[in-house]
Amino acid sequence: MSIIGLRVLPVIGITAILLTLTGCWDNKDINHRSLPIVMGISKLDDHYHIVLQIPEPSQQQGTEFRLVKASGATINEIVDRIGANMETQMDLLHLKVILIDKAYAESGLNDAISAFLRSHDISPKTMAVICDEPIDQFFDNIQQYSKNNGTLIQDFFRANAGWSPQVATSRIWELFRSIHSYTRDEAIPIIKSGKGTIVETRGSAIIRNGKMVGRMTPDETLMTNIFSGMDVKGKIEVMNSATVQIVNNRITNRSSIVDGRPLIKSKITLSVALLEKKGQPTQDEIKKELQLTLTERFNHVLTMMKEEEADILGLGQLFRNKLSRDELQKWRTNYLPNLKAEIHFEVFIENEGDLKMDA
Repeated sequence: MSIIGLRVLPVIGITAILLTLTGCWDNKDINHRSLPIVMGISKLDDHYHIVLQIPEPSQQQGTEFRLVKASGATINEIVDRIGANMETQMDLLHLKVILIDKAYAESGLNDAISAFLRSHDISPKTMAVICDEPIDQFFDNIQQYSKNNGTLIQDFFRANAGWSPQVATSRIWELFRSIHSYTRDEAIPIIKSGKGTIVETRGSAIIRNGKMVGRMTPDETLMTNIFSGMDVKGKIEVMNSATVQIVNNRITNRSSIVDGRPLIKSKITLSVALLEKKGQPTQDEIKKELQLTLTERFNHVLTMMKEEEADILGLGQLFRNKLSRDELQKWRTNYLPNLKAEIHFEVFIENEGDLKMDA
């Protein structure tokens, strides 16, 4: 082959490759897209009501936010109609929080959760939250604060922003998983608009098979987070003898079947810092009071789980290799109500600050 041929051959190859590339011809500029970050959803008489909070850049006032509302027979129909009437392309993949009306949660969320997962328009990592007041009222109350900070609801649930250890976290995919699981239910955070703060936590909702069947206080929600292995560093516990702050936590579990009855033994290790004393309590007295307080709180959560037949701690997961599939199908009704739990809290006081005390 001639020298000219050797030089032309690579050029032809590169040209052929370039012709097969699709490029970015179908991409839309960010200025031509609408990126809702919060969706509110309620349901009345078989009709859904959707509220979208959409940021809109403004040269004069930074970022402004628009509320777009619509109602219809199905969620996909409403979203499609909103998109058709907007001057920009709506992209729901950037949605961060789905705010669900409490009354709708009590009637059952299965249809909505299935629609979200099937459409692939919404990220399965989107946070699911229950609203303890009418959806429209909530958005109207926080609208004045959202003009310059549209991520305030998202920040409330971010660990590196406003999240607190007594606030539950639940994603859409986790809620979908619980609907189709024999051994795991879900706790969803409950919020409302605040009166001194923008958002106020109201504990968490107990979700069984996609339906809200009960609720827990923030302190009880802390127990579910500890049992799930989440880092609850920073939580302050106020007792009669002292006030302490959790700086580290760890849990180990052992499960077994004894005489046909499930048994779980858990050891929860807490490292705490002493913030305040009342009187002259000893370290042992403070440890015992904290152990008693947390044990009573955990037992109350377990009692609610048995009454509602809702395994929000996912205890059934510990018995998946000890029970057959047919037996696991009856976990909530036959095994959970008869569960025996032995919980031991081991407390270490790591830091006393300037509060010296007797051992």
